[in-house]
Amino acid sequence: MQTQVATIGKPLHLADKPSPLTGPRDSFGRAMNYLRISLTDRCNFRCLYCMPAVGMKFQPRDELLTDEELIRLVGIFAKSGFTKFRLTGGEPTVRPHLVDIVRGIKSFPGVQELSMTTNALILGRIAADLKVAGLDRVNVSIDTLDPVRFKMMTRGGRLDLVWQGIEAADAAGMKPIKLNTVVLKNQNDLDVIKMAELTLAHDWQVRFLEMMPMEGVGPVYDESLVTSEETRARLEAHFGPLKELESNPSDPSRNWRIPGAPGTIGFISPISAPFCETCNRVRLTADGKLRLCLLWADEVDFRDMMRNGATDDDLLAQLRGGVWRKPWGHRIAEGERNTVRGMSQIGG
Repeated sequence: MQTQVATIGKPLHLADKPSPLTGPRDSFGRAMNYLRISLTDRCNFRCLYCMPAVGMKFQPRDELLTDEELIRLVGIFAKSGFTKFRLTGGEPTVRPHLVDIVRGIKSFPGVQELSMTTNALILGRIAADLKVAGLDRVNVSIDTLDPVRFKMMTRGGRLDLVWQGIEAADAAGMKPIKLNTVVLKNQNDLDVIKMAELTLAHDWQVRFLEMMPMEGVGPVYDESLVTSEETRARLEAHFGPLKELESNPSDPSRNWRIPGAPGTIGFISPISAPFCETCNRVRLTADGKLRLCLLWADEVDFRDMMRNGATDDDLLAQLRGGVWRKPWGHRIAEGERNTVRGMSQIGG
């Protein structure tokens, strides 16, 4: 690692100003300015596509980043040119001191947007406090509007409490509200119509995601993958042709609208239509590793460096060197699966 870092050039001092346009670049010339931060590998759901039904092992708490370590790293990422940050898990709302963490992250001048992906089970209690602390918006994972099927797919979740969380976030001004639905064959693939109908009544974005073959749920993927093309065909058979909208190239969602609807529909297609060419994101795991690609096992350590006395310049050099070696993309279409960790351990 040290050899790779040395080839990038001398590390910047944190007093140096980041580029106003880009963050650090990888060896393919892609600029990274978006960090997804896993706050914990724990979750109060056990969704079919995320965790196995039994045998899930969680990391000891002393192996996870402390609040202080996390905030320190965010400051370094912000100084290097990262502008967009998302809190993930596991389930981020089960992390203690979440409101304080949000406030600390948003205190850095380089942080232009701070969002969170959540299952919203307890969001109703804290949405207003999170908004005041600086959380800009939320993505809510919700795979069906059928309470019985919801409980089955989450292995025990309560749809009524999730819906309260969505409404609380909307009332607090966390806009745009984005709802994420992972579509599984013979599970919720018929429910996409009801999910899409939400855009007729709300200015929300309902996004349909292809399942990914993460560690521990490979058999579910093999049996249940539904492509975005299949989901869109089902929607258009019901609503008629969808209207295609302009999408940000770095946004993995390709966006559409039911004509006349205030809300929009998005399709995220990492399997059938990979968007690696415009990828601008890396992930920080809850135990302090920089995950360079969601579907590759390669990681760069920060936690042990900090605990062994690394300076900010040391960490910045590690960040720049890690980004440089980011792989081009996954090779799932060729049958390669190199995840090693499950989704809840990496952060979505």
